Formats: sequence, structure tokens, C-alpha cells
Amino acid sequence: MSAVKSKTSNNKKGMTWLIFALMTVAAWGVYGIFLHKGAVGMGDPENGRYKAFLWVGIAYFVTAVAAPFLLLLIKGASWSMPSSGIAYSFIAGIVGAIGAFGVLLAFGAKGHPAVVMAIIFAGAPVVNALISIAMDPPPGGIGSVPKLFWVGVAMAAVGGCVVTKFKPQGAKPHGPPPAVKIDQ
Repeated sequence: MSAVKSKTSNNKKGMTWLIFALMTVAAWGVYGIFLHKGAVGMGDPENGRYKAFLWVGIAYFVTAVAAPFLLLLIKGASWSMPSSGIAYSFIAGIVGAIGAFGVLLAFGAKGHPAVVMAIIFAGAPVVNALISIAMDPPPGGIGSVPKLFWVGVAMAAVGGCVVTKFKPQGAKPHGPPPAVKIDQ
């Protein structure tokens, strides 16, 4: 009985990463929707996307600076951070922010949120896989990568195109919210 219980608890603990991965899928899956609504909700067709991005940055600060800071304090972690870790983490922050800004620019250039996000979510895993292989090649080099991996890359690219071409249309066009009158 204890062997079965031990195996079950190990499986649960071993799959915790999947819960976090699915949490990320859910968060990033609604990111473009809320970002577009935020930009439109600013009521400023020219600068609404920049105003929305400002609030994304504030939210990033709260989420990505304050939360880890508190967790490190609570855990009593060492504040020693090697320069390599700092550099790669800083680059990750920059490319993440560039990506978020690119989403806003695509929306500003009249890209439909469903299409923009489908292209991003089909393309990003392909870029991730190719860059990961280039930075850390498998034993035996690129030639040792299984053919089914390349089939998967092609399927992701084709899937992004299919989703983009055949996405359902919304019931009503998006536009700026009605102006709010303020009595003085």
C-alpha cells in the first residue's frame, strides 16, 4: 500500500510543472484580449495602445518585481546573483517587453486580436525550439534531431496560418468606447 501511495504522491509532485504551464497558457491566452480591450478602452485611437502598455508595465512591476522580492525575503534566500544569470534574465525581460509592445503595435496597425495572437502563439514555440536547439544542440548535432520534430514545427506553422485564415468573425466591430461627459 505504501509503495502505491508513494508512487502516486511522486506523480502528483512530478506533474506540478504542468499546472504552472497550464496557468501560463491560460494567462497568455487571454493576454491579447485584455490588452486590446485596454488599448481601445483608453478612448484614444492615436495613443491608447501606449497608455495600455504603460499599465502593462506597472502590472509587470507589481508581478515581476514586488512578488519575487517578497518571496526571496520570506524564504531567506541569498541575494548573491551571478552576472551570467543577471544578464540572461535582463535580456529575457527586454525581449518579453518588446514582444508585448509588438502585440500593441500589431493591434494599432489594425491587426485583429484573434489573428495577431494566433500568429504569435503558433510562431513563438517554433522560434523557441529553433533557438534552443541552436544554443544547446543535441548530442550528434542538428542532424540527430528526430524528423517528427521538424514535422511538428511545420504543423505549428501551418496551424497558425489555418487559424488565422479561418477565424470566426465577431458579432460587432470593435471601436472606441462612448465619450464620458464630466459635469463641472
